[in-house]
Amino acid sequence: MDTVLTVISWQRLMFAILPVAVVIGIMFRWSAGAKTAIYGTLRMLIQLLLIGYVLVYVFAIDRPAYIIGVLVIMLAVASWIAIRPLQKKQPQIYLNSLGAISVGGILTLALVSQVVIGVQPWFSPRYVVPLAGMIFAGSMNAVSLAAERLQSEYDRGTPYAEARRIALQAALIPITNSLFAVGLVSLPGMMTGQILSGVSPLVAAKYQIIVMTMLFGAAGISAALYLVLAKRSLRHTVGHSISTQD
Repeated sequence: MDTVLTVISWQRLMFAILPVAVVIGIMFRWSAGAKTAIYGTLRMLIQLLLIGYVLVYVFAIDRPAYIIGVLVIMLAVASWIAIRPLQKKQPQIYLNSLGAISVGGILTLALVSQVVIGVQPWFSPRYVVPLAGMIFAGSMNAVSLAAERLQSEYDRGTPYAEARRIALQAALIPITNSLFAVGLVSLPGMMTGQILSGVSPLVAAKYQIIVMTMLFGAAGISAALYLVLAKRSLRHTVGHSISTQD
């Protein structure tokens, strides 16, 4: 089986942006935040191109301290992005986000990389960095959704236990939908990439199972932990009296 990936030229890569241009055109016409979409697209292009070059050097590094440094930066940035929807970004809220993503993400990363896959050496950047990226991003999105929904429910005067339940359910909607759709509606990125590179579909499916379970686990643990940590913070950020009975 041919395992050589097709090399995509810069010219062909530009055609991939055509659907994005169509969407931005519609958003501009409807005054639906086209500037934000343009900014996000440009930022995505710059970040991915830069990280493509950076990872060439990161993968060549054979020192765990550097890899740990990369993971710390990823966690710090993910935690800040997670609280972006909140109007009140107090230091304690950021620390709650950082703690939740770190615990849920690192525990899941350690389990998957060391127990399930058995990465050797344990800090191998070719495995650890991509896995950490997927896990931290999943936790980031879950915490972001949980934080926004919890704050919204609290602002309506919803008791903490009910607000927590609603927020956790909302935070897990995207990953739960993915669990239902994978294999039937979609072939996710890792599985598609492996199949395109010539890996057996069955082997690719096993790796995708690992990805889906680690994403659901990390997202759920991080979101739940954030909701627990946020209980005390919300007492100081909400202007009216709210019941915080469990």
